[in-house]
Amino acid sequence: MSDPADRDSDGLVARALAAAQRRHAEMLPLLERWVRQNSFSDAIANVNAMGALLHEGFALDGLSVERIPGEGVGDHLVWRTPAWDRAPDARQMLIGHHDTVFPPGTFEVWEPKGDILRGPGVLDMKGGLVVIRTALAALADVGALTALPLAVVSVGDEEIGSRHSSAFVQGLARGAKAALVFEAGRADDVIITQRKGTGRVTVHATGKAAHAGNHHAEGVNAIWALARFVDRVQRLTDYDAGLTVNVGLIEGGSTANTVPAQASCTIDFRYLSAEAGQVAVHGFEAAAAEIGADTGAGIEVVGGIRRLPLQRTEASLALYRAYAAAARGAGLGDGECPLIGGGSDANTVSAVGVPAIDGLGPRGRGFHTHDEYIEISSLALRVEALVRYLLADAEA
Repeated sequence: MSDPADRDSDGLVARALAAAQRRHAEMLPLLERWVRQNSFSDAIANVNAMGALLHEGFALDGLSVERIPGEGVGDHLVWRTPAWDRAPDARQMLIGHHDTVFPPGTFEVWEPKGDILRGPGVLDMKGGLVVIRTALAALADVGALTALPLAVVSVGDEEIGSRHSSAFVQGLARGAKAALVFEAGRADDVIITQRKGTGRVTVHATGKAAHAGNHHAEGVNAIWALARFVDRVQRLTDYDAGLTVNVGLIEGGSTANTVPAQASCTIDFRYLSAEAGQVAVHGFEAAAAEIGADTGAGIEVVGGIRRLPLQRTEASLALYRAYAAAARGAGLGDGECPLIGGGSDANTVSAVGVPAIDGLGPRGRGFHTHDEYIEISSLALRVEALVRYLLADAEA
């Protein structure tokens, strides 16, 4: 495949890449400001302070901004170009999030060492937001941004399942041509085309309290009932079918000499298809009914499917190939990532039929840990890949 610049008689791609190179020096100072602003999902004021920094950073010619107030979560931001309204059939979305998993005071470093930059959110995913911003700034510099039918979305609740933002993101996405998600870049720059669906349920067991010595037979042990439930639902895991069930939290009881009246657990489950997700939910409900009837405890299942799978389709494969060509042109790897177990907002937009790819942020490792880092050099490469992709797609 020829380089897009070779087909561009006006040299627009070359000029945009030169503009991006001039913007390189802005990236680390901008990223430092964003990383030093704590934005733990549950610290809503912090998430909104981070949103204010994004509002400032994305103040570019050709972008209008809208703030979507969060309900019990941080606010969300949407930027649109004028062409978004003029060319609905060619719309594309660039998606990120500005919340992180680190509570205030738990991981607050900015530690560059050579090509490695360690810090909270550098990979997941403030680095990806810097990539989007720098690429769009370069396109604005050469007058190309306004003609591209783009919407940029950054949500404030992705790390807690996009429980509030998913409805408006899906509403914005319906009918779009493509969505590119700038979550953490993987080793060898592989591009994500598949993610499992995710779900979560909380299970409450209600028994009957009694003195463990004098009136044991009169009690109904909620912990025992829940233990039987846990054993039953863990057995729903089927690795060959891609279904995993994990009881990750459990609590109950009050004292050792009291038959416990209350117990609860929280379950995370992952699956390959919407049908498999429903199979898991029905399995939880059936186990609750049967074990409740056998033990006399009431067992209530609350929750269910959170994100449907990001499934690999012909349309998403075409999107992958188009972006991969731009990645190769920038000197990045272009391979396809194996199935990913974790969900993202790529799942969110895929659920309404929008082709989506993911993992387009800077290369790094350790997200959700205190070892989170990026390779600094990959920032500029990801910017170049996005510029190349957007301009090549505009010409296609």
